[in-house]
Amino acid sequence: MTNTEPLIIPEKLGAPIACDMTGAPDTPEERIAEYGRLFAHALVGRERTSDGVVFRFAAKPGVAEWAADLARREAACCPFFSFHVSISGDHVVWRTSSQAGPQAQAFYDELHALPERAGEGLKGLFDRLEARGLSVISPALGRFTTESASPPTPGIPTKVKTACGC
Repeated sequence: MTNTEPLIIPEKLGAPIACDMTGAPDTPEERIAEYGRLFAHALVGRERTSDGVVFRFAAKPGVAEWAADLARREAACCPFFSFHVSISGDHVVWRTSSQAGPQAQAFYDELHALPERAGEGLKGLFDRLEARGLSVISPALGRFTTESASPPTPGIPTKVKTACGC
């Protein structure tokens, strides 16, 4: 990403709501910790939109490149999301969204809350998803699947199949 050109990675329409970090250069725990470092270093604001999340970072040296690199890695493991990283004035703006519908809502909520919760790691994420009525199943290192448990949480479809290691 250059200072004038935004990074735009569209979602792959029809892609399953599944993330797979098995080929990633980092682990899910390392990825969550990296988010925590980026947030601590430069986060100045965030917004939960109807179709995703917007983060605003101070445009300190290297932040745009850092955010773009992280967004590229996220797009590789979670193709059902779109990523847009740009510079607007003295901010780096990162938008993550999806047309995947209500199945993605729990993950949007978790992404929006990540600045406070990154220190809780992957186990914290799993615990919060479980609290929302999603059973977490780990079929492989760097990958997890969730399935709606009973009773369903409002806003979460009765039967949700999702996999994510992000």
